[in-house]
Amino acid sequence: MKEFWVDIRPWRKEAATAALESGATALMVDSPAMAKALGRIKTIGADGDLVPGRDVFMCEIAGTEDQERAIECAREGYVVVRTKDWTVIPLENLVSRSSRVISAVKTAADAKMALGVLEQGTAGVFLESSDPAVIREVGAVVHHSLGTTPLVSFTVTTVTQLGLGDRVCVDTCTMMGEGEGMLIGNTSSAFLLVHAETLENPYVAPRPFRVNGGAVHAYILCPGGKTSYLSELKAGDGVLTIRADGSQDEAYVGRVKIERRPLLLVEAEGENGPVSLVLQNAETIRLVRDDRTAVSVVSLSPGDRVLGAVTEGGRHFGFAVRERIVER
Repeated sequence: MKEFWVDIRPWRKEAATAALESGATALMVDSPAMAKALGRIKTIGADGDLVPGRDVFMCEIAGTEDQERAIECAREGYVVVRTKDWTVIPLENLVSRSSRVISAVKTAADAKMALGVLEQGTAGVFLESSDPAVIREVGAVVHHSLGTTPLVSFTVTTVTQLGLGDRVCVDTCTMMGEGEGMLIGNTSSAFLLVHAETLENPYVAPRPFRVNGGAVHAYILCPGGKTSYLSELKAGDGVLTIRADGSQDEAYVGRVKIERRPLLLVEAEGENGPVSLVLQNAETIRLVRDDRTAVSVVSLSPGDRVLGAVTEGGRHFGFAVRERIVER
């Protein structure tokens, strides 16, 4: 998750409230107590959770020497950088060398640029505006800055009915839309886009916050390129929600339901290799066709084309590792 810091000096309650409601991760304030009276929030200040000069460093970037000083500071904590003549190059140089660079911004346009630098963007933004409208605009940019996951098309080869097994429903704190779901797979190198339960059904009411993800052993793609087993997810964990165009957001798990249900195995082939996933055998479980429409797993046939993603295989505690690992 990107950091979203807001400077609330001098104190303005309406600005602090707008920041909290917009998902700010920290407020720079003169009085941490006043901020914490509004809600649980990290504060930056002499008496804050993050102390300037110890945890956070402010750097003006005017030349190469300043960039080197900023990198030195980033070894100790976060570094908030400002540039005299706003250019992308200083940020590119800093982002390429440190993951703890925060860009000082004044507008949503500034934030969008900073969060797109070298595709990965800065670690976050430090907003120097107490205008509630600007705070909300920048907050919207920050929380839609997770980038994209390139989706590819797979051709279904087999759909095999299995017996009973334990499957996982991931209930999030987010209402998903049509064409949106999660990337889940039997292996850590290939995933299928499993559609959220957003569609009307004569038997079951829609649950737009839910993805019936599959069997307990499956991997789910999470923020930061990390994976998790479905069985290990719990309330408060972050997961990626993916739209059919590849754009993505972070959602938080509110509940996980593991129940014994009939299962089926979907196998498919793509240009970069195979993908497979064990899912519940039910009409409400859907994948996403390459035309971005949902298709029930009970209607799948060999030759159907569905969306998914491929990644670097091999995981250790959810992180990609470079070692010989074979998954089947």
